[in-house]
Amino acid sequence: MADSIAKYSEEDLNEFKEIILKKKARAEEDLALLQSSYKNGSDNGTDDTSPQFRSFDDGADVMSKESNVQLAIRQEKFLRDLKNALLRIENGTYGVCRVTGKLIQKERLKLVPHATLSIEAKRKQ
Repeated sequence: MADSIAKYSEEDLNEFKEIILKKKARAEEDLALLQSSYKNGSDNGTDDTSPQFRSFDDGADVMSKESNVQLAIRQEKFLRDLKNALLRIENGTYGVCRVTGKLIQKERLKLVPHATLSIEAKRKQ
């Protein structure tokens, strides 16, 4: 069972770290865009004082803000998962399945660098 105490090489870990850092930077940009879309409506005009009937538009704006808030919450969780993956790289536990104790496949980690479960363990869930 040499597999259960195996670890990824320093070279592999650096590759994963690079992937994670790129995903993290992109996720932070996306989060900032989402937050700006619902925190400060970029529309500071006088639309609310115009005499038009706008109830449908207002409802759509609210729905859009709510969906952006939901997306932002998911993005924050994704960022937290990526930061945790970086911590696992630092403390030497990165790439080890938290259920089986075996190494998670490299291909899986390249696609889902914050994964903590092997495909085997994920299927059992």
